[in-house]
Amino acid sequence: QVQLVESGGGLVQAGGSLRLSCAASGPTFSNYGMGWFRQAPGKEREFVAAINWVGGGTYYADSAKGRFTISRDNARNAVYLQMNSLKPEDTAVYYCGADYFGLRLAEAADYDYWGQGTQVTVSS
Repeated sequence: QVQLVESGGGLVQAGGSLRLSCAASGPTFSNYGMGWFRQAPGKEREFVAAINWVGGGTYYADSAKGRFTISRDNARNAVYLQMNSLKPEDTAVYYCGADYFGLRLAEAADYDYWGQGTQVTVSS
């Protein structure tokens, strides 16, 4: 069993930055691929970024490339999402997910555990 707790969301002006954190509890965190997804009102949950469990390979949605950076610290059981140059269309609830030995990290259905989410609001 893995529990995930997101933090770091908030209100920011367009062009600003936020750093989201996801703290994981439970054993063998390093065996989980970790991902960030987001869900805006009336829309489906969409992939933002992910980092795999071996080698630290990273993957990004086109909307996140060049602006967002995902990283993980296995010693701290944590994963981060640095978001720069934020846009109003980035406004959503951001969720952290854990996928045991996950490979297809862009598919929300493959994830085993989710956090409660953290709200990100970008004003224009």
